[in-house]
Amino acid sequence: MHASTKRPATIHVHDTMQVATYTLSEPEGKNFDPRFKPELTPKQMLALGVFGGKYMTDCQDEFPADWFTHAKLCHEKHDPALNYFGINASQPLTEWRRKGWIHPADPRGWFQWYCRYYQGRRMPQEDDRQIKRWLAIRRHIAQIRKNCRPGDMTCRRKQRQAVLHWAYDSRKI
Repeated sequence: MHASTKRPATIHVHDTMQVATYTLSEPEGKNFDPRFKPELTPKQMLALGVFGGKYMTDCQDEFPADWFTHAKLCHEKHDPALNYFGINASQPLTEWRRKGWIHPADPRGWFQWYCRYYQGRRMPQEDDRQIKRWLAIRRHIAQIRKNCRPGDMTCRRKQRQAVLHWAYDSRKI
């Protein structure tokens, strides 16, 4: 789809984890909750390297093609070497489910929610829950600031990768 082409208001999802439909009610990248100020777009996160490159390999049709132009993806397996910090900072999906972090509308978790929110989907109760989770990640940023020299990308690499997964740009810390 070309960047100038308007995306449909209704998105149909058919991938290995979900068959569903949702509606976009806001323009892409606009009208976010005032508490939610991600430092990176989904496109930027995919290009930097997140989730071992495996996260979005079967659902690219749902999102703008340009998100994947420079995305670091691996269709075969989760490859931590594709992550910006070259380290695994993910827990398995089974653990996410066990902890109750997964909402049925977004079976892949927070990043799927963020991609859809960024696209313009709004689900007030779920948006509030996910934004509160995003805000809670700031404690990890505080730990990086407390324990690392500014710009030292070798300090707390796993924690830096983890906050990158939450759209915080840990390269700026």
